[in-house]
Amino acid sequence: MNTRPEFNISEVDEARLVDVTIVIPIYNEEGILSASVADLTSKLAKNPDWNYSYEIILAENGSNDRTIEVATELMEHHPELKLMHNPEPDYGLALRRGILAATGTYVICDEIDLCDTDFYMRALDKMQNEGFDLVVGSKVLKGSSDLRPLYRRLATRVLNSMLHIFLGFKGTDTHGLKAFKRERLLKVIDRCVVNKDLFASEFVIRAERMNFRMTEIPLTVVEKRQPSINLFRRVPNVLKNMGRLVWVIRVRHRS
Repeated sequence: MNTRPEFNISEVDEARLVDVTIVIPIYNEEGILSASVADLTSKLAKNPDWNYSYEIILAENGSNDRTIEVATELMEHHPELKLMHNPEPDYGLALRRGILAATGTYVICDEIDLCDTDFYMRALDKMQNEGFDLVVGSKVLKGSSDLRPLYRRLATRVLNSMLHIFLGFKGTDTHGLKAFKRERLLKVIDRCVVNKDLFASEFVIRAERMNFRMTEIPLTVVEKRQPSINLFRRVPNVLKNMGRLVWVIRVRHRS
């Protein structure tokens, strides 16, 4: 996909630039959305080292519960909150559109059931003081603590092994928290060809192949709820997009 997709975003002043954009895809999150947003904004407000202007883009995608209504209500109390609505349930497309709508110098991709502000601070330090373009939060790097159910941890290991074998990925993780310099990495977004579950992986792999300065840092992962989409229902699409990436990246050598 070489053209940037259209998107529909609420209450965004395109002339207003911020230091940091936090992009969070959401799908059927009415149960935890209010508490998660309150927890995230409270942590940032109380952190004496958080001296950044910021926006939070909630990239909603195809929810069939009250997620949109809850998010709209939250916007009345949180001026930094923006809501983007995508009609189809597609995590990767929502993440892509959220990134393209970002106005921040730095973009942080988070998950509504994580909201790890410690990752924010460590990643920003890596980019500002050590010159990295992209920081990936790894669930399997030495020093990480992955407290998800065993089958979820095994699925991460299997996916990472497939990425190593079929796409030559050299890191330890691709799917989850990441932070990057927006202007630098937009050219990577433009090269990505898949959405859904493998968009985040393709983004990291292409950045690696394009020789951007990247690093990984360990995470502590404690989820607040079960995944909103059954893991096993994702498998056919993951395999299809894996094949597509192998063809585009390894066979056609379109890095």
